[in-house]
Amino acid sequence: MDLRAQIDQSCFAFRGYNITNLGRTPELLDHPAYGAIVERHLREASEIASEETGQTIDLSGQLRHRQETSLDTFPAAVAMILATEVAQVELLSEFHGIEYRNAKLAMGYSLGEISAIVCAAVMPLADAMRIPVGLAKDCAELGENTRMGVLFSRGGVLPYSDVERLCVEINAEGCGVLGISAHLSPNTLLLLGQGDTVNRFDAQRKRCLPDFVHLRKNNSKWPPLHTPIVWERNISNRAGQRMHAASGGLIAPQPPILSLVTGSTSYNDHNTREILTDWTDHPQQVWSVVCETLAAGIKLVVHVGPEPNLFPSTYKRLAENVRGQLSGGSASSLGKRIVSGIVDRPWLAALLPSQAALLRAPAVEHLILEDWLLEEPVA
Repeated sequence: MDLRAQIDQSCFAFRGYNITNLGRTPELLDHPAYGAIVERHLREASEIASEETGQTIDLSGQLRHRQETSLDTFPAAVAMILATEVAQVELLSEFHGIEYRNAKLAMGYSLGEISAIVCAAVMPLADAMRIPVGLAKDCAELGENTRMGVLFSRGGVLPYSDVERLCVEINAEGCGVLGISAHLSPNTLLLLGQGDTVNRFDAQRKRCLPDFVHLRKNNSKWPPLHTPIVWERNISNRAGQRMHAASGGLIAPQPPILSLVTGSTSYNDHNTREILTDWTDHPQQVWSVVCETLAAGIKLVVHVGPEPNLFPSTYKRLAENVRGQLSGGSASSLGKRIVSGIVDRPWLAALLPSQAALLRAPAVEHLILEDWLLEEPVA
C-alpha cells in the first residue's frame, strides 16, 4: 500500500488502553534501524513514570521480556502506550519521509487522544504524559471495583437518553456509580460501574428499555476513565489543576484532531486544557468521529499503537453491516430496501437516508502502522 500517495486523504487513529498492550513493540525495539528511537521514547517515559509513581519503571526491559501490563501496572501501561504511539509516528517521518501533519485528520480513543495531541506538537510528550501517569494509580484503584457492561441492540437504535436516565436512577440509590464510558455505534454502548451496579442495571433494564436491548458483562477490571466514577478521587479537578502549569497547548493541531470528547474537530489555539479536563469524565464519542471521517472523504485510516483493536473492529463491523444492508441486487431494489427499512439492520436503515456517507465504509482502506513499519523496507 502506497501510504505516501494517500497521506492527504488519511486519518491517523490512535488506540487506547486495553487488556493487552505490547503488540509488536518488542520487534520495533529490537529493529536495527528503529530501535534507537523507540528506546529513547521508552527511556523518557520510564523516567517520567518512575518520578510520578515513586517506583522504578523500566519499559524497555519489560518489553524485551514481553511482560504484559495489567491494572496493577496501569501507570506503566499508560506511559508505554503514549511512548509507543509517539515513537511510531516519528519512525514514519524519520525513515520513510511521511509526515503526520500532512494527514487530513487524526483522532484517538482514550489515551490515544493525548498521543494525537503530542504528535501534532500541541504539547510536549513529557508534560502531556505526566498528568495521566500521575493519576493512573488512583484510576487503577478505582478499577479494582469497576466492571464493564456492553449494552447492545439486535434491532433498533439504543435509546441513549433512557440509558442515561437508568444510570442516574441506579446512582441515586447510593450504592455505587454507573456511567456510559463510550458510544461505539447507534446500537452499542460501553458501561462502567462500581460494585454490582452493572448487575442492577441488567435487572432493571427490561422495565424501561425495549426488548431488543441486551447486556453482555465483561469480568475484567477496567480503569473507570470517561465516567463520573473518577469524581470519587477528584481526578477531573486534579487533572485540570495540573494542566494549568503544563507547557504548550497554544497552537491549533495539524492535522485537525477529531476529539472523542466532543465528537468533532473542536481543538483551537487555546482550549486544549479544557478539552483534556473533560476527557477524564466524558463518554468517548466513537460513533460521531467515525461518521465524521466518512463524511470528510477519508480514504485510508492509519491505526497507530500496539495491536490496535477498537477502531479497526468498529470500521469493520460498520462495513460489514453496510454490505449486508446493500445486498439487495438491482438499483431499484437497493433504493426500496434503504427507504422502506424492511431489512435485518433497522438501526442502520434509519440512518442511511440522512447519513449517506456511511455507504463509504466498505471502500475505506486500513493500515496497521506497526505492521507496515516492520514490513516496509528501510532505506
